[in-house]
Amino acid sequence: MSNFLAPFGSALTDGPLNQLLAMGGPVMMVLLVMAVLGLITFIYVILLGALYAPRLSKKIKSLITFWQQNPSGVNPQAVRQQASRWAKLNPLHSLVTNTIEARQNRKDDQHIRETTARDAQQALEPFEAPLKIIEVIAALAPLLGLLGTVLGMMEAFSAMAATEGRANASQLSGGIYEALTTTAAGLVVAIPFAALAAWIEFRLRRIHKVVNSSLVTVLTVTPQAFAGQPEPESDAAAQPTTSQPRSEAKDEQEPETQSRQRFAHATG
Repeated sequence: MSNFLAPFGSALTDGPLNQLLAMGGPVMMVLLVMAVLGLITFIYVILLGALYAPRLSKKIKSLITFWQQNPSGVNPQAVRQQASRWAKLNPLHSLVTNTIEARQNRKDDQHIRETTARDAQQALEPFEAPLKIIEVIAALAPLLGLLGTVLGMMEAFSAMAATEGRANASQLSGGIYEALTTTAAGLVVAIPFAALAAWIEFRLRRIHKVVNSSLVTVLTVTPQAFAGQPEPESDAAAQPTTSQPRSEAKDEQEPETQSRQRFAHATG
């Protein structure tokens, strides 16, 4: 049994990963841990975006279009009840529904805008922390690689000083090679994570643009378009009510003046 597991034990101890860690030292171990952490964070962001990212679906588009055409015909409670489980995971669905309900309840516009902006920010907050983690990994990996190179060079020249300059070129080049390994490993870790951070930030900007455009479209519907909204009376409509008694008074005064003129003409 021990003879059967011997090749696996030698593969673990003498494998390329173990050799890489032996060449880079503790800095290489830190870089490996950062690479694993960044990979897990990226997978988490992908799953989180697939399930909980705000997205403009066809149902939300039709809801916004119907809201623009007939604001009084939208029933937010019915929209929530008819929504599927997949639609309920979409934060944009609740944002649009809550904004429509607040507009129908005639709440203050400033309060609605502040509440909507706060809810939209909360919907994007779960993506900010993973993005920061990936950005930090992309920024620290080259620095850690450079640190490992500096430490390796110091160790190589320390060994050379211990031999009082009698170290041959092969020993010195081998130490430099091992020291430069950490710089290469740092760049290998930093470059893909820098690209991933830029891609995630681009996607977040597009999501923010979609959310902002959808909510602005909902908020642009005027309150006068709601059913039962009393329209303010204009001056032109108010004038006949005030001018009508005056005209009737003039009509009543004209026969009196005419009768008086006739009466004065008849009396000479």
